Amino acid sequence: MEVQQFHYDNKIVKNFLLATMLWGVVGMLVGLLLAFLFLFPNLTDGISWLSFGRLRPLHTNAVIFAFVGNAIFAGVYYSTQRLLKARMFNDTLSKINFWGWQAIIVGAAITLPLGYTTSKEYAELEWPFDIAIAVIWVVFGWNLIGTILKRRQRHLYVAIWFYLATFVTVAVLHIFNSLEIPVSALKSYSVYAGVQDALVQWWYGHNAVAFFLTTPFLGLMYYFVPKAANRPVYSYRLSIVHFWSLIFIYIWAGPHHLLYTALPEWAQNLGVAFSVMLLMPSWGGMINGLLTLRGAWDKVRTDPVLKFMVVAITGYGMATFEGPMLSLKNVNAIGHFTDWIIAHVHVGALAWNGFLTFGMIYFLVPKLFKTKLYSNALANLHFWIGTLGIIIYSLPMYIAGFVQASMWKQFNPDGTLTYGNFLETVSEIIPMYWMRAIGGTLYIIGMFILAYNIIATMRKSENKVVDELAEAPELKRISKRRTANEGWHTWLERKPIKLTIYATIAILIGGIVQIVPTIMVKSNIPTISSVQPYSPLELEGRDIYIREGCVGCHSQMIRPFRSEVERYGEYSKAGEYVYDHPFLWGSKRTGPDLHRIGGKYSDNWHLNHMYDPQSTSSGSIMPAYQWLIRNELDKSQTEAKMKAMVALGVPYTEEDISNAQKSMLEQGTEIEKNLYTDPDFAETYEADKNASGAEFIEMRNREIVALIAYLQRLGTDIKVKDLETVTNQN
Repeated sequence: MEVQQFHYDNKIVKNFLLATMLWGVVGMLVGLLLAFLFLFPNLTDGISWLSFGRLRPLHTNAVIFAFVGNAIFAGVYYSTQRLLKARMFNDTLSKINFWGWQAIIVGAAITLPLGYTTSKEYAELEWPFDIAIAVIWVVFGWNLIGTILKRRQRHLYVAIWFYLATFVTVAVLHIFNSLEIPVSALKSYSVYAGVQDALVQWWYGHNAVAFFLTTPFLGLMYYFVPKAANRPVYSYRLSIVHFWSLIFIYIWAGPHHLLYTALPEWAQNLGVAFSVMLLMPSWGGMINGLLTLRGAWDKVRTDPVLKFMVVAITGYGMATFEGPMLSLKNVNAIGHFTDWIIAHVHVGALAWNGFLTFGMIYFLVPKLFKTKLYSNALANLHFWIGTLGIIIYSLPMYIAGFVQASMWKQFNPDGTLTYGNFLETVSEIIPMYWMRAIGGTLYIIGMFILAYNIIATMRKSENKVVDELAEAPELKRISKRRTANEGWHTWLERKPIKLTIYATIAILIGGIVQIVPTIMVKSNIPTISSVQPYSPLELEGRDIYIREGCVGCHSQMIRPFRSEVERYGEYSKAGEYVYDHPFLWGSKRTGPDLHRIGGKYSDNWHLNHMYDPQSTSSGSIMPAYQWLIRNELDKSQTEAKMKAMVALGVPYTEEDISNAQKSMLEQGTEIEKNLYTDPDFAETYEADKNASGAEFIEMRNREIVALIAYLQRLGTDIKVKDLETVTNQN
């Protein structure tokens, strides 16, 4: 049998590792700034692009797609070549993958702070970036599958199965969730509305966690843990069960993010059932990973690489136990919208993704540079500081979540809320926010230690990263038929196209069952005759609300609990959101729910609240949005926005569109009159305007007026007595 020589491409791995460390530092620094903004809300006053609402999506995108994403590519490119005994299919594709991904990240780092966002969790980037992501992801998949097809290894190892499932599923999720109607170069509207948008978004959002933060990392676990421990994977059979059950079950679980909302009950119940079942394959994978280390525990005590990996797998087990538990309705009623969810997310992100990435970096860099790690002592210090940081970060957030939920739900003997003022719950958990900031500081100190250690390792090496010579026998033509005594799955492992097709079918079943009825069967979303489209000014105000990231702290979904109805008003109905492109239900309450805020306060209260939140709400940790009072409202795209909405089914007439400017002027003038009824208004805000040195802008034409118009509209389309008009064909 002829032995062929070839070279592994190590340079692309090095590039992705360097990008991982760079973006890890950036993403974590932004996260730390956000943690301190809870304690010092005026820290970035007056700087719109450093406001909490704009930085939050930058943080999540940076740590998920920049830090973790580059780590995935680094690990996949390194392990795939060695598992398949082949160089990557095409060097040009590898370079396009690397530089294209970095360009997208830089674009996100520029546009998100400037307020260009769709507001959809983990999918905030606007439509040009969505297209770019799809293109680069296809390039990655093309390179991966091409390498598989030219491999010199007959059977595909379990890690490759997870990589293939990741490629297929992320592509499907991204494309369907990112369907939108462009209005301009950096503005679009989701093709889905309200309940439909919520279901598609959390089908994507939950499974972005599943198939971007989990399945590729499980593939990396199956490769790097046995390599680092020099032990075979514990159970081949368990890996088969783990893979197929995980990818089939995971895709159904998204609706557990929407329990007790306006989502149809049947979809919620499906999400609960499959979330509970998800515990079994998740823990099967954790057990397979930990038991791979049997007989290697002495090495674990001394090797920092294995220490990081053990804590990573343990963090995966904790997060995947907690997820199914949080999907139980009685538990979800407590945890949802609270800081418990923040703790849950960060246990997975900091321990599972972060620590496995750190272990992989410490493992790979000495191999790539053909040297020893500069300092094992520093790596161990990083491990203990990072572990302590995770504990100090997460435990106070769990406590904060329970405190919030308990205070929100408490009643006095006379039936009134014990804590009627939302700010009472915020004040109570400030000490926990201090602990979170301290924990985050420790974690990022560990990141700096890693960066120093790795850079020192590279500098002390006399070897540059070069393509690594390898050799393997040429793989003869693979028989299509199963051989005698060959198991079905063993046969499938040498048929990558069939394996990919079966994996695609497995992940599509759950999506089709949940998504199609909600979108295609109109009667699943009851309509309410009194609900009308937003006026042009309200539509502009809604876009400002989206731009400023208000959805990051405020929900627009009142659940049917006594405490929520008492605090916020009538619980939310599915038919109220039929014109909401995108939906804005939110996932965290740092401030109160806003769905029934319309008419609750005067226009001037809203202006004061945005100008100086502490002046209207003593103790508020909301930052000031003073630029909204100064900025002129851009009305140049209003008609284009309305036309896009018409294309999405919103019943604006041609007359509505042609009269948009007049309508905005009339509604803005009315709000302006209301503002000037306050005797202190002219002195306070005209003085501020003059101090800014800006050209005079009539109040009716400022951004704050559009935002006020939107806020005053929220929840006013229905009254309790109007609910008789709800038409429900279910």
